Amino acid sequence: MIIGVPKEIKNNENRVGTTPSGVIELVRNGHTVYVQTSAGEGSGFADEDYVKAGATILPSIEEVYAIADMIIKVKEPIASEYNLIKDNQLLFTYFHFASYEPLTNAMIERNAVCLAYETVEKADRSLPLLVPMSEVAGRMSIQEGAKYLEKPLKGRGILLGGVPGVRPAKVLILGGGVVGTNAAKIAAGMGADVTIMDTNLARLRYLDDIMPANVNTFMSNEYNIRELLPTHDLIIGAVLIPGAKAPHLITRDMLKEMRPGTVLVDVAVDQGGCIETCKPTTHENPTFIIDDVVHYCVANMPGAVPYTSTLALNNATMPYAIQLANKGWKKACAENEELRKGLNVVNGKVVYKGVAEAFNLPYTPVENVL
Repeated sequence: MIIGVPKEIKNNENRVGTTPSGVIELVRNGHTVYVQTSAGEGSGFADEDYVKAGATILPSIEEVYAIADMIIKVKEPIASEYNLIKDNQLLFTYFHFASYEPLTNAMIERNAVCLAYETVEKADRSLPLLVPMSEVAGRMSIQEGAKYLEKPLKGRGILLGGVPGVRPAKVLILGGGVVGTNAAKIAAGMGADVTIMDTNLARLRYLDDIMPANVNTFMSNEYNIRELLPTHDLIIGAVLIPGAKAPHLITRDMLKEMRPGTVLVDVAVDQGGCIETCKPTTHENPTFIIDDVVHYCVANMPGAVPYTSTLALNNATMPYAIQLANKGWKKACAENEELRKGLNVVNGKVVYKGVAEAFNLPYTPVENVL
């Protein structure tokens, strides 16, 4: 199979779809890999590294899309890429379709085969291609939140861990999954007073067992959220419904219950966000303020640490990419249920129920396209 790795062109996105080590594995399996020039530079990989691994460097994104049977990316195609996508071309990347209707419609029109990292799902319902970036984003959410609590950045002017004789900041984490767990680890390690909320009592029991003493668990519901908002300094939105739009756990009217300078970090913003007032921002302009509350809503948080993120993502995606290249997407998805669940849009049909429901589009069972 001919595989293309274009340079990411989303604002301040420095990750790359595969590393030189990934190229070596693909070439070893008999495939041809084309990489756009400077695609890996942001992650610390030079063109020469890819050439040594067996790839061919192409000068433009247009040439990469034109030659490839499968495109391996990190982020969803943006508008300038839509017309580059060929009929029946396989795109293996993050899509988050349910949060952006124009992208969904464009992929339907291009007759593409869209296999989304975020909906590849194991039998235990874990999301193996989302986990590494969720780990990065969860840890970064505290790092960024602590920074924006500083007064010059319009926060409350509170140090996350406090100092002897002064109470630490209070951190509220909505969601006890991978993002929330990693956020809690870092916040606790910095000395904050942490509360993590979830609707799953079994998950709360598990977190209560493994977390240090400065992490408390609390059942998530509207009453409890409203009760905690006025006393917390940093609030992390870490709620995910695979392939579907995230629910709004914090609504616009709740902002008035928070103290001026409270910081909101919505890690779920690329899936629609779990904070109603959060809209996607970029690393260039990461925050905005509504009702004196600082909103940090960067949709590609791991893009700020591309070396770590690219390596972590490549570790997870490469075994699946090799299956797709070796067998072709139809056979690979027919034989591997995890990959099959990653199919979202195939040849003009929406085959993932959460995406169809988000935009009232016709739904086609995935078995009908294999």
